[in-house]
Amino acid sequence: MKYVVVLSDGMAGRPLEELQGLTTLEAAKTPVMDALAKMSELGMASMVPKGMAPGSDTANLAVMGYDPEIYYTGRSPLEALSIGVEMEKTDVSFRCNLVTLSEEDCPYEERTILDHSSDEISTEDAAVLIEELKKGLKEEGYDFYVGTSYRHLLVQKDGEVTELTPPHDILTKKIGAYLPSDSMLLNMMKKSYEILKEHPINTERRRKGLNPANSAWFWGAGRKPALASFEKKTGKRGVMISAVDLLKGIAVGAGMDRVIVDGANGGLHTNYAGKAQAAVKALTEDGYDFAYIHVEAPDEMGHQGSMKDKITAIEHVDSEVLRIVTEGLEAAAEDYRLLLLPDHPTPVAVRTHTGEPVPWLLYDSTKKAEGKPAYNEKTAAQTGNNWPEGYRLLGHLLQEDIC
Repeated sequence: MKYVVVLSDGMAGRPLEELQGLTTLEAAKTPVMDALAKMSELGMASMVPKGMAPGSDTANLAVMGYDPEIYYTGRSPLEALSIGVEMEKTDVSFRCNLVTLSEEDCPYEERTILDHSSDEISTEDAAVLIEELKKGLKEEGYDFYVGTSYRHLLVQKDGEVTELTPPHDILTKKIGAYLPSDSMLLNMMKKSYEILKEHPINTERRRKGLNPANSAWFWGAGRKPALASFEKKTGKRGVMISAVDLLKGIAVGAGMDRVIVDGANGGLHTNYAGKAQAAVKALTEDGYDFAYIHVEAPDEMGHQGSMKDKITAIEHVDSEVLRIVTEGLEAAAEDYRLLLLPDHPTPVAVRTHTGEPVPWLLYDSTKKAEGKPAYNEKTAAQTGNNWPEGYRLLGHLLQEDIC
């Protein structure tokens, strides 16, 4: 038996007036999801424990079968694992977003955050800007590391974990009330604006109609994580397929292999098909038992508040990920169990993560269940099949108690 998780990040949402009360998942054309729903078990699961912030970090740990209340030590340390940064137990890491702030003539605190991703800046351009920050922000005990797209890393030697605000939680708001209380972090953010605002890359981005990456934003502080081995925990040899450092970092911490797919960038125009093909190859040719396919695009479109693009991203997951995976495994005559779900909702109306339970679908190629006519939040909730401890759902997929 082969096992697959298709994690469509932030895919769930809330009803929208513009869609006559439908969610973006309900409005999307998803023939593969709906065909599977007719033969699958459906339900709802809470991936974020009460009292914890709804993030892709806590939620994906839960989907992977790790109780966030036990294993979570912060988002950025997981990303540090992916980048290959060696952290000591006393180090503290921070996610360093390259964000877009408003550029009117006013104090830094009065600026508004316009875009948490600087129009999904390319890794190549971002790397140049991070190098400028390295040169201009030479503070003792602090080191910058290049990540992917707008997502980068700052590590502090012998630091203290401090509570910081994710930039995607305060889009369109003035930043003054959300800035770090730590004077060093605050000063570095202010200086970063002066360093980056007139950089040639940002001048060119404005000329092209793109948002400039004109400030660093620090958040997601934490210490070095210690995850149990996925293979020892489950008895399955697993592979992670994702463009996002967070997911790749979870894989490193869990001792899973990673497949890097050309053209996979975490955005709307990522290489969906390449991810699916990589999963099929891993399961049918390379000896893996378990594949985790993570697609970031629905979450990014939710943060951007784009109803149309979020629907498009969901439809790509259906036609270019689920279709290729199911057809590929069936063509190879593999028995398989497939779990489809988001990690958390990212409703376009609020443009950030929320903590409601998420809809899941579990398909078994060897024994068809009596399911629902479609896969979405409404049909999954109608089943009453609720999992308040979402981290246990992976054991349900694997047909064993792994917790």
